[in-house]
Amino acid sequence: MDWILRAAAELLETDLTEPVDLGGSRRSTVLRCRTGSGESVIVKAYADEPEARRCFAAEAAGLSFGLAGPEVLRVDPKVPLLVMADLGDSPTLADVLLGNDSKAAGEGLVAWARGLGRLATKSAHRRVEFRQLWARYGPGMTAWDDEPWIARDAADLPTVLDAAGVTVPAGLCEELARIGTAGGEEYPGFTPGDTCPDNNLLTPRGLRLLDFEAACYQSVFLTAAYCRMPFSTCWCVFTLPAGIAQKAEEAFRAEVVSAYPALADDSVWQDGMRRAVVVWTVNATVRLLPRTVEDGPMHRTRRPVATRRQVLRHRWQVASTVEGFPAFAQTVQRLLREVAREWDVAPLPRYPAFSPARADQELA
Repeated sequence: MDWILRAAAELLETDLTEPVDLGGSRRSTVLRCRTGSGESVIVKAYADEPEARRCFAAEAAGLSFGLAGPEVLRVDPKVPLLVMADLGDSPTLADVLLGNDSKAAGEGLVAWARGLGRLATKSAHRRVEFRQLWARYGPGMTAWDDEPWIARDAADLPTVLDAAGVTVPAGLCEELARIGTAGGEEYPGFTPGDTCPDNNLLTPRGLRLLDFEAACYQSVFLTAAYCRMPFSTCWCVFTLPAGIAQKAEEAFRAEVVSAYPALADDSVWQDGMRRAVVVWTVNATVRLLPRTVEDGPMHRTRRPVATRRQVLRHRWQVASTVEGFPAFAQTVQRLLREVAREWDVAPLPRYPAFSPARADQELA
């Protein structure tokens, strides 16, 4: 911590005091500090290893857009290190979803979806600029845009299914191959990448996004699917009332239609969303199924939290009726019948803010 403070102070040309560790990860250390003039700033330093370096490049490039995250005050690619404006201690979307105020949770979810849609729209024609920023902060590194993770997940799925004792249906590999990037070529949109409920702040000035370590351009459908599934890659997963989920998806769609008018066509939108649900369900299966031999919580410390088995079973249930991909639908139906049936776990409940008990209390 002392070394990080010295490097950041030198970058800002001011003393930094009162450091508070905000958690970070194995890739980064995040500190809230006080400058010599009394201003509160956030210092984020990254480990000196390849994955962390890529995360730094993505965050520095993504935040440099200046569209949805904290203001970048200084960047030092050598350390590597970022100094950002402090957005304060407003609640996150995870806080309100796991809380007891259904109105705040519903409004927060819609604001989150609308904010992601606006970000994708405002940046729709700035991809070249993002590439230039990536080359500046991550020279020689492969951008997350170029990571073939969808194809890699599709290639890994048969092995994961075989290990679970599930027969791969005929035609599955061909179906997954024709999904491509789920519309990333036609409808790319900028995203921080890890758009989970805890990576944002619901501030008095509106939604502000945090954690741009996976910033990239991807299909807008892959982001929109976070509303429908919900939260395709996150730990904070429970179920949403259908009407609330639909409002969030509509809020996102209303924004991106201004950049891509073709998305106003329901057939185009629904086809893209089906592809995105397939992509994320394959991703969840490849990541989580090998880890369900022994069940465990989706997060080490946050509570309440679902278990891996609960979340994965929910993903399969949502995807089991997807249209247009019969071999894939058969795959998840087999997983539900042959794997999940043996799991002694309760159904995935609603987010606490929308729980039936909470609704009864509010009606009373």
